[in-house]
Amino acid sequence: MSSTSEPVRRVAIVGTGVIGAGWAAHFLARGLDVVATDPSPGAESRLRADVAAHWPTVTRAGLAEDASSDRLAFTADLETAVGDADFVQENGPEREDVKQALFAALDAAARPETVIASSSSGLAATAIARDCAAHPERVLIGHPFNPPHLIPLVEVVPGERTGEEAVARALDFYTAVGKKPIRVRREVPGHIANRLQAALWREAYSLVDRGVATVRDIDTAIAHGPGLRWALLGPFANQHLSGGRGGIAHILEHLGPPTEAWWRDLGDPSLTPELAAKLVAGVEDALDGIGVDELAARRDALLHALLALKAAADLP
Repeated sequence: MSSTSEPVRRVAIVGTGVIGAGWAAHFLARGLDVVATDPSPGAESRLRADVAAHWPTVTRAGLAEDASSDRLAFTADLETAVGDADFVQENGPEREDVKQALFAALDAAARPETVIASSSSGLAATAIARDCAAHPERVLIGHPFNPPHLIPLVEVVPGERTGEEAVARALDFYTAVGKKPIRVRREVPGHIANRLQAALWREAYSLVDRGVATVRDIDTAIAHGPGLRWALLGPFANQHLSGGRGGIAHILEHLGPPTEAWWRDLGDPSLTPELAAKLVAGVEDALDGIGVDELAARRDALLHALLALKAAADLP
């Protein structure tokens, strides 16, 4: 990989589903040229419709100079899409074998200095880059949080053959387009944020399975309780505040033993068909007829307002 880091002006989006479309809208809003590719029938029309649907939201968040949805191009040819790209963001199916074949093709087609990032929510860059024969040192994970045109977090996870220059370029690029990237120091399934989510889901599913609470009750408990604090500060900062003037040291000393007892009592559910049916029915009951599109629109409007407040408050 070249030692010269040029600004990213053209991004290739590989895979244009929910995540790919969100990425496309975000990059366009930051004033970049975007060329997208996806082999699925009707992919271009769906992508353009999705970007148009996202555009009012990204506009409210503030557009970069020269930002325009007209800077979106589409091609069915993978090599054409990535050949002149300064950065590649892949969003294909979450299957290791599919990504290995796809990344071998991307590695062969992209310029040597171009970072190739996967949006994979849990796979390892080491496995994804297995068949990359040209420049595996520029392959890494760049996992966003859905919806990527709104949520700032990006988890950058290098593989065993990823070079430090590629990591630095990815972190710089994501920061430049308004993201909050973090570097994951070791490859683990699910990276960081999804593992934390999975831990919460595990206990939530267990509580429903054991009849301790309904789906509605659990969603209420989080959305109107700790979730409000979690939206502002992370778990350790929140715990530090809970300790008053003694901070986290006081909490660990006085609530550490009870917390350990709670850990030992946490559930270990199996996602049986019966439990899955109970969860689905519980969500339908809790939403009381609110459709997915309407719920997402309400959520996104609140996310926009919250992110604006957080930016003004300059919280860590």
